[in-house]
Amino acid sequence: MNIKKSNFMKGILFSLVLVFIVGTLSACGGGSKDVIKVGSKEFTEQLLLGQITILALEDAGFEVEDKTSVAGSDKVRMALENGDFDLYWEYTGTAWLSQLQHDEPLTDSQEAYEKVRDEDAGNGFSWLQYAPLDNTYTLMMRREDSENLGIKSISDLAKYINENPGEITTAIDHEFSIRPDGYPGIQELYGFSQSEDAIKIMDLGIMYKTLQDGQVEVAMGFATDGRIAAYDLVNLEDDKNFFPVYNASPVVRNDSLEKNPEIKEILEKIAPLLDTDTMTQLNYEVDINEREPEEVAREWLQKEGFID
Repeated sequence: MNIKKSNFMKGILFSLVLVFIVGTLSACGGGSKDVIKVGSKEFTEQLLLGQITILALEDAGFEVEDKTSVAGSDKVRMALENGDFDLYWEYTGTAWLSQLQHDEPLTDSQEAYEKVRDEDAGNGFSWLQYAPLDNTYTLMMRREDSENLGIKSISDLAKYINENPGEITTAIDHEFSIRPDGYPGIQELYGFSQSEDAIKIMDLGIMYKTLQDGQVEVAMGFATDGRIAAYDLVNLEDDKNFFPVYNASPVVRNDSLEKNPEIKEILEKIAPLLDTDTMTQLNYEVDINEREPEEVAREWLQKEGFID
């Protein structure tokens, strides 16, 4: 065999070995999972939901890219549409009223979930099982007042106001004072009325502290805010279902879910445990005790046995 022929044969042998190695590596890596891009909005509850999702997926073996803390519902929706996110948690009320642009608010959790799930399926998104947590509007009282006056629901409040005119002062913000689905609508549905002197208009940011300090007896708020637990306030039951529902649900791009169907099983085990009391307490740990969302999310997942 001459030198040229020997080199030629060595070249062929090297190429075959290289092809074998590449093929073997490809086969080993063929079963690897995609990088899952998890997004969220920028406020505390959303950051917590994002970290819960990231930690759960990482524990299941996924490589996850943290794309949380994006300001604005429109921007996170656009990120999902563009493929910048594979998933994030959205609220049924937000999707129904803002993103799908319906005018009539929905007050039943299951109905709202089914309607947004079915309509968004046509947009290429899958709404997984929703969580019981409902981050909707609420009317709050100090726990002590609620128990002493026997006011547990908005119907109880209406009855008390009608029987004791002028004794209850309510704090609301300007928008809530004029929206048809705000305080005017509540008074109409529940059958009570307060004078202008008994309604204090103020910024939402000081509402919780004003109520805690006893400057008013009732205030509006958001049902899963951590300050409700921190200030020992209670949400009055909306027993006539006035407020639209805002249950949170993981929303996943269909193409991502088809390639990674395990995501559904993982997140649908977690969602049912995230009720309003649980989410309020998690928000409290971040907002009041100033802990990091990842730390709080990890602790909760470990306590519930989802991760080690």
